[in-house]
Amino acid sequence: MRRKSRQIMVGNVPVGGDAPVSVQTMTNTLTSDPVATINQIRRCEEAGADIIRVSCPDEASTAALKQIVKAARVPIVADIHFHYKRALEAADAGAACLRINPGNIGSDDRVREVVNAAKANGCAIRIGVNAGSLEKDLLEKYGEPCPEALVESALDHIKLLQDHDFHEYKVAVKASDVFLAVAAYNGLADAVDCPLHLGITEAGGLIGGTVKSAIGIGNLLWAGIGDTIRVSLSAEPEEEVRVGYEILKSLGIRSRGVRVVSCPSCARQGFDVIRTVETLEARLQHIHTPLSLSVLGCVVNGPGEARETDIGLTGGGNGKHMVYLSGVTDHQVQDADVIEHIVQLVEAKAAEIEAANAAAEAANAG
Repeated sequence: MRRKSRQIMVGNVPVGGDAPVSVQTMTNTLTSDPVATINQIRRCEEAGADIIRVSCPDEASTAALKQIVKAARVPIVADIHFHYKRALEAADAGAACLRINPGNIGSDDRVREVVNAAKANGCAIRIGVNAGSLEKDLLEKYGEPCPEALVESALDHIKLLQDHDFHEYKVAVKASDVFLAVAAYNGLADAVDCPLHLGITEAGGLIGGTVKSAIGIGNLLWAGIGDTIRVSLSAEPEEEVRVGYEILKSLGIRSRGVRVVSCPSCARQGFDVIRTVETLEARLQHIHTPLSLSVLGCVVNGPGEARETDIGLTGGGNGKHMVYLSGVTDHQVQDADVIEHIVQLVEAKAAEIEAANAAAEAANAG
């Protein structure tokens, strides 16, 4: 059962409550280069990002932010560290959310200024506690980063916002250690009712980071904890988005695009399963409609998996493979034609589903 959190708005995206778990990423271009940043944002949007964060370390970045926000189709979060004036500038530039830790920006007057700017511009705030940058007094108190220290840091920052009657915030307690992060989020989930932003920080490269993130974020989501996620990878940000959706799809929380069921391949395969799946996944990234595709190399498990998917491909002999539509044997395809044929079938099925959805919406509206 999903944890009940109160809902906030990040731009036009609801976070928390009964809203869908949103997927975030962060640009790695210089924010002061709006063209490069907007181009990267566009790729992330195409991958399905609901919210995108950009770093604002200097005045040149916040100066470019207005153009970036205007061009983006999704809400933009301004990442601020220490410099409260950058937060004021980002709020005025149209950021939907400020990622800032109130306790790190100085005096209470500065916190008040940031809160007032957020209120005036309709900004949310994301408190981002990180095991790698805990406050010195907490490290002295606990001796090392631990779940209790992360939670206490989060509660301290929350209090600063609440003291100024600001409640449109979400909170993260990230760590690169999966066990530490999961324990901290569990502790925080019991202590507060605000939305939680999940992530395993500095998770690593594409493969290692995906595994760590799937275990950590997946563990929490399975327990009903989490309202928005960011997969942190040493990879391009659109890859973070794709991995985020794969985690959500695996848990049945959200569905977007083609869900591929495929075998690891063996000597029984009637075609090169690995290369076929790699090519199909790349060719089908433009499909946003949820549907399923099974690609199995032989008849041992192929027919059974095909019965459960919208479109199925099972390897056969003599360069001929069986195609299943809606779980039923339909026709054969020659080996050389497999990729183009499956792509066409998926595109046609996606269009059919979209047309049916549009008709249903029109009927309901009428």
